[in-house]
Amino acid sequence: MTAKPELGVCYYPEHWRESQWEDDARRMAEMGLSWVRIGEFAWSRMESEPGHLTLDWLDRAIETLAKAGLKIVMCTPTATPPRWMVDKYPDMLAWDKDGHARKFGSRRHYDFSHIGYRKECERIARILGERYGQHSAIQAWQIDNEYGCHDTTLSYSPMAREAFQLWLSRKYQNIDALNRRWGTVFWSMEYNRFDQIDLPNLTVTEPHPAHVMDFRRFASDQVVAFNKAQIDVLRELTEADLLHNYMGRITDFDHFTVGADLDIATWDSYPLGFLEDRSDRDEAYRREYAREGDADFQAFHHDLYRAVGRGRWWVMEQQPGPVNWAPHNPAPKTGQIRQWTLDAFDHGAEVVSYFRWRQLPFGQEQNHAGLLRPDGEYSEAGHAVRALATELETYQRPKGGGAEIAIVFDYPSQWAWEVQPQDKNFDYFRLVLDIYTGLRKQGYTRIDILPSDTVDFGNRNAVFIPGLFAWSDSLKAAMQNFEGEIVIGPRTGSRTEDFQIPHRLAPNLDGIKVTAIDTLREDTPLTLSQGGTIQIWSEILETSWRVIETTEQGRPVIVRSGNLHYWAGWPDEAALELWLSEF
Repeated sequence: MTAKPELGVCYYPEHWRESQWEDDARRMAEMGLSWVRIGEFAWSRMESEPGHLTLDWLDRAIETLAKAGLKIVMCTPTATPPRWMVDKYPDMLAWDKDGHARKFGSRRHYDFSHIGYRKECERIARILGERYGQHSAIQAWQIDNEYGCHDTTLSYSPMAREAFQLWLSRKYQNIDALNRRWGTVFWSMEYNRFDQIDLPNLTVTEPHPAHVMDFRRFASDQVVAFNKAQIDVLRELTEADLLHNYMGRITDFDHFTVGADLDIATWDSYPLGFLEDRSDRDEAYRREYAREGDADFQAFHHDLYRAVGRGRWWVMEQQPGPVNWAPHNPAPKTGQIRQWTLDAFDHGAEVVSYFRWRQLPFGQEQNHAGLLRPDGEYSEAGHAVRALATELETYQRPKGGGAEIAIVFDYPSQWAWEVQPQDKNFDYFRLVLDIYTGLRKQGYTRIDILPSDTVDFGNRNAVFIPGLFAWSDSLKAAMQNFEGEIVIGPRTGSRTEDFQIPHRLAPNLDGIKVTAIDTLREDTPLTLSQGGTIQIWSEILETSWRVIETTEQGRPVIVRSGNLHYWAGWPDEAALELWLSEF
């Protein structure tokens, strides 16, 4: 972590007259910015035709920024393959779930499974790495841009089908093993060869859950492989940090696995856009915080990406004003940009970078604010950031150290409960965020997020494991060696890795069984004996553990054995406050 937090900005020299670059760079430095990100959407300007490199403009842009004392994040431009690339590989386009090929004309128009395109990405990464890998001003590299954005992780193309079949053959080795572990005897879905297995879309009714779950694992692995292909090239050519910019509430691929190959995790923070576009908050909350955003949603992602980056993380894109892509796009209230920035630094961010330098007068993002207005004058955000840069000269980070409380977060669990929700309102991300929010209300300002393969819980006071799809051996070992309190459930351990109900039933622990599931309509919550209600999800238990809380009818809801607590339902806000007050 840098001793002093730093500010940055995203800049697109290819969008502006070259005569403006020097003045832009000077003004960035005068504003107090240290970092500038360039290049992530510029492939057509880097290579105007196949093999025809046009990098002289980029050379000059880099030198102009470096001369102003700015540190550069160079990006591989692979999120926007140029038109000639699609002409060369017409089958590189992803297909949506309805079986339609996506078109050129926007961005992220590629299929992670297309090996030809992946090789082209390795090629352009090598060209850039050989040219700029040792440049003193280029101190970080961003791989691609916003994996998963615009629903682009899952593709149902012929290329994806072929790659999925190969992935399955490598995992299971023989078709009998797949049939047994999936349970394809159900509905007479047994296969004789791997090449008979199609992608799990366009079926008459729901496809087999084990089939879908493996497809989700496969799709995540394709993102990992795509990312690693460029990482492997650049590791040979630069000692600068390698990173990727993730998004808010994108769960289609395993960020922990992608992050294992990177040095820094960054994310793109749009508090107002996310409140409108990706939040479960009710309308009253959205109205009240329309110009502030959801502080808990923001904090959760700060802590999540701190975990993904193994302690090193940035905000690569911080919202500077109204955006252009949410259902409603209000302006932040005065002082909010400062608050968002300081919140990120309080959570340990090394850098907060704003998107973008100047608002663009053309293209899809004309209504997205920047630090400058389209006429080149400071926007409200520009003035705020300039003042903030001065304030940061005396900023002191909160004291570090591990948190007293941690929550296990598991991307495959999100996939599993999307495959088989059982209730339309059951959402794994929301369950985890509810508990995270409840802990913050209890006064916990730092909460560690742990992956499900964690082997040691350390000396924390408590660890929460809600909604975990299937136990890993490492997580069970961590539990056995932990002296603090462990809160499990609801729904944790209710399936095996093969998407089957374990023989001894959920949560697959000694002395407790979930014998039935009782999902709840919005208008039929279960009242609890000590206050609050159970909503969405309720479980019927058979247990020798000590009963701590019940429904009014006497059904056990919280049970305990030693340091293990099991929650057999999804508490509402009032119940959650009571339950968490014990920790």
